[in-house]
Amino acid sequence: MKQLDALLNPKSIAVIGASADPNKTSGRPISYLLKHGFSGAIYPVNPKATEIQGLTCYNSVDALPAAPDVGLVLLNAKRSIDAVRSLSAMGCKAAVVLASGFAEAGEGGQNLQDELKEAAGSMRILGPNTIGLVNLSARIPLSASGALEVSDLPAGHVAVVSQSGGILGALLSRAAGRGIGLSSLISTSNEVDLEVSDFIDYLVDDENTKVIALYLESIRNPQRFREVALRAREAGKPLVVFKIGRSEAGASAASSHTGALAGEDRVYDAFFRELGVIRANTFDEFLDIPAVLVAGRKLPGRRVAILTSTGGAGTLIADSLGMNDFDTPAPDAVTAEKLRALQGDTPTALDRNPIDVTLAGLQPDLLRQAIRTLLESESYDALVVIIGSSGLAMPDLVVGAIQDSLDTNDKPVLAYVSPYAPDTLKRLNRAAIPGFSSPESCSAVLEALHFTGQPLLAGNTVAAGQLPDLSALSGSVDEAAAKALFSEAGISVPDSRVVKSRAEAEQAASELGAPVVLKVLDANLLHKSDIGGVALHLNDQTIGERFDRMVDDVASHTDRRPDTFLVEKMVGGGHELILGANRDALGTAILLGAGGVTAELFKDTTLCMLPAEGGLSLEQAHTMMRKLTTWPLLDGYRGSVHRDTDALAQAIVNFSALVAQAGERLVTSEINPLFVLPEGQGVVAADAVLVLEHQEHEGEIRHG
Repeated sequence: MKQLDALLNPKSIAVIGASADPNKTSGRPISYLLKHGFSGAIYPVNPKATEIQGLTCYNSVDALPAAPDVGLVLLNAKRSIDAVRSLSAMGCKAAVVLASGFAEAGEGGQNLQDELKEAAGSMRILGPNTIGLVNLSARIPLSASGALEVSDLPAGHVAVVSQSGGILGALLSRAAGRGIGLSSLISTSNEVDLEVSDFIDYLVDDENTKVIALYLESIRNPQRFREVALRAREAGKPLVVFKIGRSEAGASAASSHTGALAGEDRVYDAFFRELGVIRANTFDEFLDIPAVLVAGRKLPGRRVAILTSTGGAGTLIADSLGMNDFDTPAPDAVTAEKLRALQGDTPTALDRNPIDVTLAGLQPDLLRQAIRTLLESESYDALVVIIGSSGLAMPDLVVGAIQDSLDTNDKPVLAYVSPYAPDTLKRLNRAAIPGFSSPESCSAVLEALHFTGQPLLAGNTVAAGQLPDLSALSGSVDEAAAKALFSEAGISVPDSRVVKSRAEAEQAASELGAPVVLKVLDANLLHKSDIGGVALHLNDQTIGERFDRMVDDVASHTDRRPDTFLVEKMVGGGHELILGANRDALGTAILLGAGGVTAELFKDTTLCMLPAEGGLSLEQAHTMMRKLTTWPLLDGYRGSVHRDTDALAQAIVNFSALVAQAGERLVTSEINPLFVLPEGQGVVAADAVLVLEHQEHEGEIRHG
């Protein structure tokens, strides 16, 4: 931590490769340090100059009068390595390497990056390929970003950590234009050493930071991220993430329905949700949400009052809130009476929300009293105040009226500015009033406020019951063996027989009783229905002919004749779901959704990340079920049959416990369909997929 503190709060800075021309990129850092008031020692290093901007210039790192806290390296990739080695040797605590041409440039660049890491020794490195960092709280810019040309950069309580260098300047200028104060901005880029999680860990203890915003391309160490994210939550410092790459598909999409449905980006969603991390959906929200969270207000409910003096804008806000499942109830009788008293003889409709108090938009005293009345009302959890064109004539008075009401209540208060008025937005934000120019932003920040107030759902800390031993299994496990494992884990499966001939199939059908299902049994065929490998509604009279046809159908698709089949009792009267698990770099995601052959078509699914240890809890299982769009069909929609949701929840828990036992060896697992029978009759796994990694003799790991 001491080295990171030296990086963000240095007392001395060496600028390696500094130019005497402040208009050049390599001349900007010293210019910005002086412009923004850095009071420590600055050591320019350039063998071709003796003085730069009034500062003594040194011809090499070795010639410096003392080891600097930070070395800002402006040289090319190869020369940066030598500079880093020299800085490390003299005891410098940290270096910022701006040069590109490292790992992002391919194999040759990766070799240079490895050299850079070796040259640094125990010294910490930010970058390479970074734009640097800016500590606005202490007025310390360690960057060449042109955004630092702006003189008025408001300090605040939002820290930004970005894996993209270019985005740092965009955020700095956007925040300044909106009047949103930042505590620091850090570009980690290639992360040869210091990465996002290191800075989260540091910022949790930074007294100037209340909210941490992360611009992410990937998470290189999920376990470390999990640890620091939970530490930030415990410290009351929300994490807001803008994760790019939403269009990327999961790497295992072809191996199962679960793999196709649990794409990489959806796993990130589940991962963030499990940790209480807020995900911004748009770049604008990436600033909007942190700006609101700084105030530390919570939104326990979803009832929102809209105070307006312009009807059209009020409708825009109401529609946006309604689309996001917020309630906008009319004022209760007591609140309506108080508002009516403010209006005097002016006729006002107070039986609806938005609440149009016309005079309040023109008279700050009335506006102030109306705001306080709505904040005091037990009918509302938050308030959106709309500033129309009339409010722009006296923006300071309107801002003041809202600001004066903030200390009277701890409910969230937002301002929506209906006309184009960037100056009013800046005034609002600088007065600690979250101001927005779009209705969608108001809904997004209220959703974030509500999310931060919800407790995290804990996993199953109770020791699982008897679970099957998976240690001897590897690769793709055939359906019969997989079902035996699921049954041992407490998930019901149909009665079945493994057969190898038409005669055996007919005998099995007779013993099980009609109707039965016939399936080809081959661990390497995960989508049997697509190749004619599944036949339903058979009996001992019809199964023989269907057996022969299935042999031919499967052979025509696979170029080999199948020799093993499964005959099982057909399940009827059940609601079809898919229950699956898929593992990727972030961990294992448990998936629940509408099942059967249309699972990938409807994509009505939800994900929950498996905890670091153990499986899911019953509470998590019930939460997953209720997130499905088709949940009402399980819950007796319009007089339909109530399904056995308690048994479903227990099946999810049991399945997750088995998956947890597989650990990092799991590739994918799936039950599709999982039939949910009427209440009291349980659930039945009608199909089963289990694929585990296994070790080859040569030491290579492959997927079955």
